[in-house]
Amino acid sequence: MRILVTGGAGFIGSHLCQSLLEQGDEVLCLDNLFSGSKKNIVSLIENSSFEFIRHDIVQPILLEPDQIYNLACPASPVHYQYNPVKTVKTNVMGTIHMLGMAKRVKAPILQASTSEVYGDPQVHPQSESYWGHVNPVGLRSCYDEGKRVAETLMMDYHRKNHVDVRIARIFNTYGPKMQREDGRVVSNFVVQALLGRPLVVYGDGSQTRSFCYVSDLVVGLKKLMACGEGKGPINLGNPEELTILSLAEIIRELTGSRSEINFESLPEDDPVRRQPDISAAVKLLNWKPKVSLEEGLKQTVDYFDQLLRDEGGSE
Repeated sequence: MRILVTGGAGFIGSHLCQSLLEQGDEVLCLDNLFSGSKKNIVSLIENSSFEFIRHDIVQPILLEPDQIYNLACPASPVHYQYNPVKTVKTNVMGTIHMLGMAKRVKAPILQASTSEVYGDPQVHPQSESYWGHVNPVGLRSCYDEGKRVAETLMMDYHRKNHVDVRIARIFNTYGPKMQREDGRVVSNFVVQALLGRPLVVYGDGSQTRSFCYVSDLVVGLKKLMACGEGKGPINLGNPEELTILSLAEIIRELTGSRSEINFESLPEDDPVRRQPDISAAVKLLNWKPKVSLEEGLKQTVDYFDQLLRDEGGSE
């Protein structure tokens, strides 16, 4: 099939592109390279089934794919808060353009949503039936509310225009090809530990997250696309919950680092707990994560260790 992956040069998008190529599909990788990088797809460029298109989905584009994975949007606070209006435009106008394309060519479309639609949840763990607890006027709102509107658009296009839609609510994902300064906790801790800097924990470190290795997430996305039943949102993530302080200690041990752990004030609207209920994914997709946290973190540490060596340990 001819598959369009928007945000295809990003962290998750580049892994998805590679996986689709490996199963014999033709891949159109579309990215404006705001938070994505050509380095993530350099190994794919020579593949005759791969095509890179530098484009911003806020602007219309005419393509004719058989499937669409809409992953285009900066996903780390550092990036999505840099230009919050553009983040909203990407989630709203960009999603409208991709849905219009899906409608025109009658292609199924998968929207990469996020656990951030649950905000700072008051229900634990979070299931797809939970409507969330989101601040509509905070620093994170451009991303949280943008993704919520994107979900609304997906369902309205499905109900009114019979577009074949999928919505994946992606929980914290990590692995190789993360950017070293994207502000996400795993990459932050790994880079800080490898450089011998203090590991910065926000708050007292008791807040929790659940971390899914990127290869598991890609399998989940592909299974969701292949599932004819999947219309509404499906949580994709690892249900194993741990505290941020525990994560810092695990990474410090894996890297053999003697870095201290420093505590700083908690950012605005930072969720206290985050854990997916993946029972729907298990039932509908026969999917659950297979890569252990220790195994995934080892792969991630190796990636950043090599990256820093290639850069000469530069700041």
